[in-house]
Amino acid sequence: MDIRKAFLVFFGTVCVGLGILGMFLPLMPTTVFLLMAAYCYSRSSDRFHNWLLNNRWLGRYIKNYKSGDGISVRQKATTIVILWASIGFSIWFVAASFWPTLFLAAVLIGVTIHLLWIKTARVGEPAVPQIAPIEKA
Repeated sequence: MDIRKAFLVFFGTVCVGLGILGMFLPLMPTTVFLLMAAYCYSRSSDRFHNWLLNNRWLGRYIKNYKSGDGISVRQKATTIVILWASIGFSIWFVAASFWPTLFLAAVLIGVTIHLLWIKTARVGEPAVPQIAPIEKA
């Protein structure tokens, strides 16, 4: 393995770690880091790339993004509730300082708008309309 591929595998692995952290920390993005990891792995290691795309927990983020399916209502609601709770607590904690409070409020509003703009996945609907095969007479 040459140095470029080794660096890409290392950087992809760091991105996977950050993506996993993003699942639990509201200000950390998940999908962005997993997309960067998929890009790095696709340029360096078929084994890691296939593992990431077929991973039970991580693969769906990439597949939903690539297919344009969006995220479910439940994921949106859960994310927004956790976001508001954690940033609301942070704002309360730093309430004495104007600029940090303003920054956190701006992040809160910006991320909420972004989440609401993401397409909502419809449960039970196929991602791509199914076309019936043509029957020959």
